[in-house]
Amino acid sequence: MTVTREEQASMKIILEPKVYLLGRQTVDDSTLDQFLTDHGVAWQSDTEVAGEYLTEVAGRLCYMSFSKPRPGGNHAYIEHILEVGHGSVLEHAVWSFVFSGVSRSLTHELVRHRAGMGYSQLSQRYVDESIAEYVEPSCIASDPEAHRIWLETVEASHKGYIKLVDILAEKFKDEPDRTMRRKLARQAARSVLPNATETKIFVTANARALRHFIEMRGSRHAEDEIRTLAVQVLKILQVEAPNLFGDYQLVPLSDGTLEAVTPHRKV
Repeated sequence: MTVTREEQASMKIILEPKVYLLGRQTVDDSTLDQFLTDHGVAWQSDTEVAGEYLTEVAGRLCYMSFSKPRPGGNHAYIEHILEVGHGSVLEHAVWSFVFSGVSRSLTHELVRHRAGMGYSQLSQRYVDESIAEYVEPSCIASDPEAHRIWLETVEASHKGYIKLVDILAEKFKDEPDRTMRRKLARQAARSVLPNATETKIFVTANARALRHFIEMRGSRHAEDEIRTLAVQVLKILQVEAPNLFGDYQLVPLSDGTLEAVTPHRKV
């Protein structure tokens, strides 16, 4: 099968994911001050990052150590937490992201990270996939023959989806609810779509879960696409909360990608 210039031009091919940081926490300082006053202590942190602040509050609460802070402020406190592996207090720091331009292959792996992470993903039952967007692996995109075969295969699947939706819409024409007719057609037709189909997913996760995700998926042993995503998430978090994620280093690999490494694994 030959893919025409027009067909190729109408097909959006995505090579890298995009990460949007949508949500972060805030601290109610007046309530924290009331708690401290009720217990006869005074304390304040030197960080303005809510996730770092709440991590320290949670840690100090375990030992009621507010009146005896370590030298070095929040950075030194969290560094000690990472060194001793007291990871449970990191679970109180939470961020929300949207991952866009990722494949269904990636999200099949991503949602295996259950503890400390919540997901809301684009529905193929309700969203029309006739607008073609697919994620091409870099090793295929860099090889002309592999790219040609990949493009032809994806194009065939996409055309099949569109034809099946039309056929099934006719099959379910007696269904009075228009939304239900579309859903019935799309949920069956999606069975021919490849894992390369682009999707979007909303992710909310705590710092401990994010560290585990970065260590597992930012590793050289991880699949290329999800490693690229993990590195992007890490870069954002190192700016957002350097005391919680600054211990990671990005190491170049032979294929030009990056690997995330840290001396504080499995916190």
